[in-house]
Amino acid sequence: MIILAATPIGNLGDASRRLIEALQTAKVVAAEDTRTTQRLLAALGIDNRPRLIALHDHNEKDRAPELVELARDGDVLVLSDAGMPTVSDPGYGLVAAAAAAGVVVTAIPGPSAVLTALAVSGLPTDRFTFEGFVPRKPGERASVFRSLANEPRTMVFFEAPTRVAATLADMAGGFGDDRRAAVCRELTKLHEEVARGTLAELAEWAAAGVRGELVIVVAGAAPREVAFPDAVTQVLELVRSGTRLKDAAGEVAAHTGHSSRELYQGALAVRG
Repeated sequence: MIILAATPIGNLGDASRRLIEALQTAKVVAAEDTRTTQRLLAALGIDNRPRLIALHDHNEKDRAPELVELARDGDVLVLSDAGMPTVSDPGYGLVAAAAAAGVVVTAIPGPSAVLTALAVSGLPTDRFTFEGFVPRKPGERASVFRSLANEPRTMVFFEAPTRVAATLADMAGGFGDDRRAAVCRELTKLHEEVARGTLAELAEWAAAGVRGELVIVVAGAAPREVAFPDAVTQVLELVRSGTRLKDAAGEVAAHTGHSSRELYQGALAVRG
């Protein structure tokens, strides 16, 4: 089978007993960076020397068939540099190929930068969306934030420390200066820090420079008070632009607070 194994995101003490046992017995390991895996084995005091196969963004498509075939006869342990494989890391293509070939895929759960940041952010955790790495180009970045301006769920982003100040400034422009957010730095490590405030405040905080691995958590948009007839009009406008009525009703409901069912029925009534 294919075994996706979560590795520590900073603190080695977070390596689970199951991960250690898997590393001690693994014969084949597909690793995002084989050097990182070798350092992990050494740091955990594991003397097993499995066959290491590099599996990263640039070769996953080509390597997946080979790994799937290997997994028919024995276990293939899949590791990313930190956290759970497939989550903004290599592995998705391999899992898709394994599922299509009827090869079993399982996971050894463990540390996750996404969930850890969400948990300590102080922002709502009941509904959230993971948006992955922020686009590098300013224009693309601003466009993404504008498209997410009305997203009601808490949003989680990854970003590099060299771009975090510019990203926070763009977020303030797309979401509004007063939108609440948290920048989680060096999670589980010695210098862990969580900076909380408005996007404007955090952009100013980051302007002096920020180091380390970062996760940005942003509060979702508050429901806007829109009169029901106006909300129905928004639904119909989305339908005219090509959106299915059911989807349009759900989208408008998310940022107006009205029931999607009532909006659906209201739009049907107007259309006759």
